[in-house]
Amino acid sequence: AYQGLGKLEEAVEVYKKAISINPDYIEGYYNMGVALKERGKLEEAVEAYKKAIALKPDYADAYYNMGNALQEQGNLENAIEAFKKAISLKLTIPEVYLNLGNALQEQGNLENAIAAFKKALELNPDYAEAYTNMGVALKEQGKLSEAVEAHKNALELKPNYVEAYNNMGVTLQELGKLEEAIEAYTKALSIKPDYAKAHQNLSFVLLNNG
Repeated sequence: AYQGLGKLEEAVEVYKKAISINPDYIEGYYNMGVALKERGKLEEAVEAYKKAIALKPDYADAYYNMGNALQEQGNLENAIEAFKKAISLKLTIPEVYLNLGNALQEQGNLENAIAAFKKALELNPDYAEAYTNMGVALKEQGKLSEAVEAHKNALELKPNYVEAYNNMGVTLQELGKLEEAIEAYTKALSIKPDYAKAHQNLSFVLLNNG
């Protein structure tokens, strides 16, 4: 209840009390991990998830959430291991593949990142975030036309997706399609006027376009 109200500090204290009464209370450790991550206490969150997993080694959700905390820490290798473990335990939510793809992409493992995004889309064909993140990875591979198509797919599903417009603009700019890039950045800024990245990218393409 405290967690639902956003009172995370109080929530953590109550979870600690529950665990002090029953040191084998798996959900207490798991929920405390969620609250600690929301508070930005990533190291403590990881430890809470580890305790839940020690009591329940097949706890797929704990592996997934631990992976998210590790990824936020910048600990990509262990985050990837945690996501893969969650998948091996039959966690079949598209988010686990999206976040695995994001971690692999950050690591520079583009081929496997794209495969993970595709798996997320198999599970949820309407997953706009998976399309645009795949578009970014495809651009990094130099597959610019495929990247533009991925962003277009994202925008068909989520017409006000400012990140997709911005990412598409970057790709169009690299393709030399400067007018289309300007349109994409302008559209992003019509939706979110304070979107700094789009302002910066638009300024560069206008400069390059004379």
